[in-house]
Amino acid sequence: MREFTEQEQVRREKLDKIRNMGIDPFGKSYPVSAFSMDIKAKYQDKTHEELEEAKEEVRVAGRIMFIRKMGKASFFSIKDKLGNIQVYISINDVGEEAYNLFKSADLGDIVGVFGYVMKTGTGEITIKCLEYTHLVKALKPLPEKFHGLSDVEERFRRRYVDLIVNDEARKVAFARPKIIRSIQKYLDDLGYVEVETPILGTILGGAAARPFVTHHNAQNIDMYLRIATELNLKRLLVGGMDAVYEIGRIFRNEGMDRKHNPEFTTIELYKAFSDLEGMMDITEGIVANAAMELNGTYEVDFLGHHINLAPGFKRRSMVDLIKEKTGIDFVKVKSTEEAIEIAKEHDIQIEEHFSFGHIVNAFFEKYVEETIIEPTFVYGHPVEISPLAKKNADDPRFTERFELFIAGSEYANAFTELNDPIDQYERFLNQLKEKDLGNEEANDMDIDFIEALEYGMPPAGGMGMGIDRLVMLLTGSETIREVILFPTMKPRD
Repeated sequence: MREFTEQEQVRREKLDKIRNMGIDPFGKSYPVSAFSMDIKAKYQDKTHEELEEAKEEVRVAGRIMFIRKMGKASFFSIKDKLGNIQVYISINDVGEEAYNLFKSADLGDIVGVFGYVMKTGTGEITIKCLEYTHLVKALKPLPEKFHGLSDVEERFRRRYVDLIVNDEARKVAFARPKIIRSIQKYLDDLGYVEVETPILGTILGGAAARPFVTHHNAQNIDMYLRIATELNLKRLLVGGMDAVYEIGRIFRNEGMDRKHNPEFTTIELYKAFSDLEGMMDITEGIVANAAMELNGTYEVDFLGHHINLAPGFKRRSMVDLIKEKTGIDFVKVKSTEEAIEIAKEHDIQIEEHFSFGHIVNAFFEKYVEETIIEPTFVYGHPVEISPLAKKNADDPRFTERFELFIAGSEYANAFTELNDPIDQYERFLNQLKEKDLGNEEANDMDIDFIEALEYGMPPAGGMGMGIDRLVMLLTGSETIREVILFPTMKPRD
């Protein structure tokens, strides 16, 4: 048997009283005609007298968040999807039965209000209630004295409560789809087509990450939840869809921290006949446009930094940035053995599968990455860590790849796409060798993708961006769990 607190028991007794009055305690449809913020915006400039004369009628519905009972007349406020609005209710306007029903209401109950818009003596837009409708009895009390649950873990476990009482959480929840819609419209207007590709697959590819493994009973085979959408989207370029994108869930069996959740959302896009420069242009366009659509400005404050997201991001090579911080010019380092010696001198941990390119990347991650604050395209990644990017024609140890860094974190990853099937086959073979040496994030061999390239994939640019991190940046949210409505959580003990 469940045990109830004293408050919960009282609310259940009130539920029975409501039912005995012939009222469904869990309500029915209600014809909402307006929302709180819209009402305030429309009538805020009207005087008390103008509103009294106009008697503008509205129907609103929401959750009771405040009650001040005063005998035969009272004030309360309700919260709808846009915010709060005050209601004035009097026994003379709604009648004794409805007023008594209101007086038995608790914080958290959901009600409907029909009335007209008025302004109080203090100038607050208020609804004068003419009809009070009980809709839903809340059987649990709302947490007291907080703008979010006091236990941070509980905020994310019980997001529904967090959204009720935490206006900032609600703001972020509505901002996220607005950002996604801005990206979709921006790309649609440029002629890109949004597509869907499988979440389940039998081959691990498209990124360096550990997968989640599941099992398909009918075929008796293990399958992976996708770690990227890249290879299937490139297959569509082969098929003649020259500009495609997908916004969807990605799954990586890795740790959780401020910037990582095991399932997250990305956008990947691919454009035939484009290249790295083209991907830089479209990436900064997506970010800048989303900032303007959401906030009306390119300026954001994030993690203590004031950042300008206007187009025109910095463009710097990885080896140049490493040279600035350490004095080491990896262009002049000619062998893995030489790179290993330099790494040992600079406290870089060497793993068994490391070669020249892995060491370059380790230097970047240790000495450079967290120092980049303003939006910066870092390009020229080593070939070992870029198995799907085209090699640099002048120095094939490096590739035509960039990552976008802002405030010390990566936001996007892009290539001039590798479309040479012979080179791609060799890259996959090298990935298999790394896997044998213990690199659990190395890609599998995807023969079908090689065969697709053998039919001919046009020269192309491709880019992937983390939607969650972009939402964090544009809303000033410090952790990824703030921007995912239901982040992954450990089970309760």
